[in-house]
Amino acid sequence: MDVSEMWVFGYGSLVWNPEFPVAERAVAHLAGFRRSFCMRSIHHRGSVDDPGLVLALDPADGHSCKGLGLRVEAGHEDATLQALRARELISSAYLERLVDLSLEDGRQVRALAYVIDPAHEQYCHLDLEEQAQVIAQAVGGRGPNHEYLSKTAAHLNELGIGDSDLDWLCQRVAALR
Repeated sequence: MDVSEMWVFGYGSLVWNPEFPVAERAVAHLAGFRRSFCMRSIHHRGSVDDPGLVLALDPADGHSCKGLGLRVEAGHEDATLQALRARELISSAYLERLVDLSLEDGRQVRALAYVIDPAHEQYCHLDLEEQAQVIAQAVGGRGPNHEYLSKTAAHLNELGIGDSDLDWLCQRVAALR
């Protein structure tokens, strides 16, 4: 992978917790995918015995996902790639892909993104109520699942790219807790 100018697409926790030096942030659009709580989390926001849910890019014709293009600070590309792989590829549920992002200012960039593998056992499709029930109670190595949801929704709303499903889930999970 050429990392001379490295961009990463954040659509979940990378929006608010990239854990790498960011030189530039830009609202970005990715066609052909939707943001979805379609990955059972058995490490970060749940456990093998009590899985939580985390967001993933789910391939979907006719859909798109708004998130954040994050340009890695020059000189930190290799370390960032290794750190992202350790964080995002903790199981094989995510696939590392290069995708074409449209930045809000009109630029087009190639970015690293982590996309769900629909053939993986952690892949799931639950309705919003089922998602809320899981998120309200699951806890993993990085903390409660509801915290992941609320921080992601809040940061997306701050960027002006809120997600109505996440907003509904926040209200429902708060009521369940």
